[in-house]
Amino acid sequence: LYDTILVEDAYSESSYAKTQNGNESNIISANPELLARLEEISKEIGIPVIKSRVHSSDVFYRANFEEYKAIRDEFGCTCVEMEAFAIFHNANVLGKKAACLLTISDNLETQALTTAEERQSAFTDMMKIALELAE
Repeated sequence: LYDTILVEDAYSESSYAKTQNGNESNIISANPELLARLEEISKEIGIPVIKSRVHSSDVFYRANFEEYKAIRDEFGCTCVEMEAFAIFHNANVLGKKAACLLTISDNLETQALTTAEERQSAFTDMMKIALELAE
């Protein structure tokens, strides 16, 4: 819990990109320049990040946890979220740059959870990094 993830690329089994413009790729990358700058900022301000591939899923909490494990093992995804794949795809279509920072809120394997209050007050590291980039 609470790890900050710097998303290098996102895997999705969604048909979003194919429906939007015919892109059949199931892995889409963040912008390398933004990734490098976010990693540099995290080092400068002393906030560790884990660079990794994530699983962007339309179904965040699946009834069958084994499906997550299979995707994790096959595609090397370290966590599950819902937006990175579509954000990266949209940025590519529009000729824009996109990156993604996440904070781990739940552990599907151990069933560890954070409360709404914890998420409100403890998920600040990703915001600090992003705000430094905006300056």
